[in-house]
Amino acid sequence: MPAATGGREFRVTLAAPPPSSPPVPFSAAGRAATLRALGEGVFDVLVVGGGITGAGIARDAAMRGLRVALVERDDFGSGTSSRSSRLVHGGLRYLEHGHLHLVFEASRERRTLGRIAPHLVRPLAFLWPVYEKARVPKWKLRAGLLLYDTLSLFRNSGGHQALGTDRITGLEPGLRPPGLRGGARYYDAATDDARLTLATSRSAAEHGAVVANHVAVQGLTSQEGSVRGAIAVDTLDGASLRIGASVVVNAAGPWSDEVTRLAAPAAAATVRGTKGVHVAVPRGRVGNHGALTVLSPIDGRVMFILPAGVHTIIGTTETEYAGAPDEVRASAADVTYLLRSANSYFPGAHLTRADVVSAWAGIRPLADRAAAHAGSASREHTIAWSMPGLLAVSGGKLTTYRAMAEEVVDMVSRALARPDGTRPARARAATDREPLPGGALGGDVLDLEHETEVAQTLLGRRTAAEHLVCSYGSEWRDVWHRVERERALGAALAPPLSYMAAELHHAVEREMALTLADLLIRRLHVAFETRDNGRSVAPAVAAIVAPLLGWDDERIARELEDYEGEVERMFGIEE
Repeated sequence: MPAATGGREFRVTLAAPPPSSPPVPFSAAGRAATLRALGEGVFDVLVVGGGITGAGIARDAAMRGLRVALVERDDFGSGTSSRSSRLVHGGLRYLEHGHLHLVFEASRERRTLGRIAPHLVRPLAFLWPVYEKARVPKWKLRAGLLLYDTLSLFRNSGGHQALGTDRITGLEPGLRPPGLRGGARYYDAATDDARLTLATSRSAAEHGAVVANHVAVQGLTSQEGSVRGAIAVDTLDGASLRIGASVVVNAAGPWSDEVTRLAAPAAAATVRGTKGVHVAVPRGRVGNHGALTVLSPIDGRVMFILPAGVHTIIGTTETEYAGAPDEVRASAADVTYLLRSANSYFPGAHLTRADVVSAWAGIRPLADRAAAHAGSASREHTIAWSMPGLLAVSGGKLTTYRAMAEEVVDMVSRALARPDGTRPARARAATDREPLPGGALGGDVLDLEHETEVAQTLLGRRTAAEHLVCSYGSEWRDVWHRVERERALGAALAPPLSYMAAELHHAVEREMALTLADLLIRRLHVAFETRDNGRSVAPAVAAIVAPLLGWDDERIARELEDYEGEVERMFGIEE
C-alpha cells in the first residue's frame, strides 16, 4: 500500500562522484576511518537516525548504488527500536480498526524478514484464551483470525485453530479456569529488535554506506534554499564534523521534530508520541508455557505475555506521551497495570513489584495526530518533504521497516534525477531477497535447527547453543572460534545467563560496540535480564574490553559512571 506523502517534489544538482573506495570496517577499530569518510566529499543521501527505519533506508540506498551516510547520536537501535515487544507481527489487533491494508503489508513483510534473517525472526505460536463477557467473543475472534490468515495469503507459519476449554487449559494449565470459554491458536514471529537493527546497519555498511554511531547532528546546512548536509559532533571525543549531502533523510523517530527544527525552528509538530511499557519477570513465577494474547481486564486493551528464556515479558501499555523522548521510562502505575493484568489470567503467580527483573519504556512515533485515542491511531507511515532537501519519514512499525525504506529511497531517487530524467540509483534493490548478516550459510538458507544441533555438540548445553545461533545465525562460529583459540573467552559473564566473554570481543571487532551500554544493553541484553541491570558485571566487562578499545583507568571510570546513568534513565521506575 503506498505511503501517504506530502510536500512538493524538487530536484538537486549532483556533485561529481568521488573515487570508489572499499567499505569502511564496521568495527571500533574502523571508527577513525569512518569519521574521516563522513567529512570527505558529498553523499547522495545522509540518513539521520540509526533505528530500524534509518538502518533500512541506508541499506536500501546503498544497495541501489547511492553514496550513503548514516549517523546515530547514540547507538544503533538505542531508542524505540530496542524497546519493543520483540515481535514481528502481522497486526492482528489492527483489524478492529479496519486497517486491512496494514495487516496485509505486515504479513508480507513478516514472511520476508523470516526469509532474510531466519535467526532473528522466528515463528511463534500464540494462544488467545476467551472468557465470558470478553470484549472480543469467540465468534469475533475466529472471524478475525480467518481474515488474518486470508490477508497473509494463508502463508503464516500455520493456520489458526479454534480450541476448546480443555485444550486451552492443557496448553496453559496456569490459566484461570472460571469463565474460560475456549479460544484459539495463531502464529506470528518473535525477534531480537536490537540485533535486527544492528544487522541491517551492518548490511548497509557492507554495501558501501558510511555508518557511524555516537555521532549527533547539531545543525543542518543549506545552499540556495535547500538542505545540503549537517554539522555533527562525535559524542565520544567532541570532535566536530561537516557532512555534505544532496538529500538529508530525517529518520529520527520520536526525535524527528527536533531534527526538522534545526532547519525550521517554527515548524509544527508532526509526530505523536505514545508510550509503551514492558516488564520482565521470572518465567517460573508466571508459569506460562508459551506466548499469549490477552485482553487486560482493566481496560480491555490487547496485550501480550511472552516467553523470553528464563523470563516472561508482559506488555505493552499505550498511553499518550508528551515529555522529552530521552526521559521516557516506566512509571509505578504502568508496572502495576501490567502485573494486575497478568495476575488476572495467572492467579497463581501473585506477581508483585518485587518480582520485576526490569521495566522499560519506548515511544511509538505515530504519524496519526488526529485519532481520539492512542490505541486507535493508525500505524501507517508518512513520507514528506519538510523543506527542499529534507525528507522526513514518520510513523510505521518495526515489521514494515523494509517496505518503508523502499518508498523513502524511491523519493530520494526521484529528487536526485539528472536533467535528462535518468537517475543515479538503480530502480530497486534486492532487500527482500539478500540475507542480512548471519542469515545464510554459504549460499544456502540458514537451517536454524541444524545449526543449533551442531552448536550444542560443541557447547554441551542446549540453551547456550540456542543463544549463539539465534543471536548470530551463521556467524555463531566466528564467536565460538574465539573460544577455541582462547578458552578463557568461554567464561560466562552473568550466570545463569548464556552470555560469554567471546561475545564482547565480537561486538567490538565486528559490531561497532563502543561503550558499556552498547555492550550490555544492545549487543548483549544483560541489562534487561538481571535485577541490577548489569551493574555488577559492568566492571569486569570494562576490564575485558579496555585493551580492545584503548581505555585507560580514567576512561574505565567514566564508562562505569556513564553506564550507571544510562541504566537508571532507562530502567528506573518513576514513582
